Amino acid sequence: MAIKITAAEKQILQNVTIPPRPEALLKVSEEAKKPEPDVTVIAKAISSDIAISASVLQVVNSAAFRRAKEIKSIDQAVMVLGLKRVFPIVKAVALKSAMQASDELATFWQDSTDVANVCAMVCNQLEKPQLADNAYMLGLFHDAGIPVMVINYPEFAAIMHKAEDIGWGSELLALEREQFDTNHTTIGALLGQRWKLAKDLVEVIYYQHDSDGIFSTSELSRVGLWLLAILKISRHIVLDLQKGKEVSEEWIVVKEQLLEFFDFEEEDLNDVIEAVMSKQS
Repeated sequence: MAIKITAAEKQILQNVTIPPRPEALLKVSEEAKKPEPDVTVIAKAISSDIAISASVLQVVNSAAFRRAKEIKSIDQAVMVLGLKRVFPIVKAVALKSAMQASDELATFWQDSTDVANVCAMVCNQLEKPQLADNAYMLGLFHDAGIPVMVINYPEFAAIMHKAEDIGWGSELLALEREQFDTNHTTIGALLGQRWKLAKDLVEVIYYQHDSDGIFSTSELSRVGLWLLAILKISRHIVLDLQKGKEVSEEWIVVKEQLLEFFDFEEEDLNDVIEAVMSKQS
């Protein structure tokens, strides 16, 4: 489904600065399009950006992607994992380096990193390892509209902090649209398009909070539904359970849908959640 932008949003978006892709990512993307990409050129492009290369190594050696031996260089990461696995990780970690540094966003970035890690772990627990790389990218990108909104509208920080406390429930989502005539999911989806994320990822970003009944519609592809389901579980683990909060409205809305989508009993879903949480401790 196409992203729907209102006339008011079109006017607003003329004044919203969406960060461009970093030079290192552009070089990697250009090389990756070739019939026979040169891994040496790709590794050199990644290594040219210290922040991106350091983040890539941190990710590939994290619990979510842990391997028998530590990967110590970008050359090794590209050779061992392959471009198909490294590219989504590069694209994901490049996002943060493209944003202005801000103490205001410290909690946001930590939560996004945690959700991304858990997304990859949930994939493995659900026996969907082939989705892990894109699920990690979705975890880091899914709320990317929030820092864009904060950078362009400093007053948006108040809504962001409220969401950190109570989650993105219907009341806060309505308040966001009332104050800004747009929302962070639309901005995030547009950012995803500009950064050339896969169509499935862009659509999940756009529909993530408009998910009541979505698993029984054709709004998202089958892969998109799997990624949305993984994202919802991961957000519940990181933003509800690990922070010791009450169950969020977001989880209440989607839980029964997930059980039906997976054909799970509640105990099966709890087992997945507990297994992921045990691997983090």
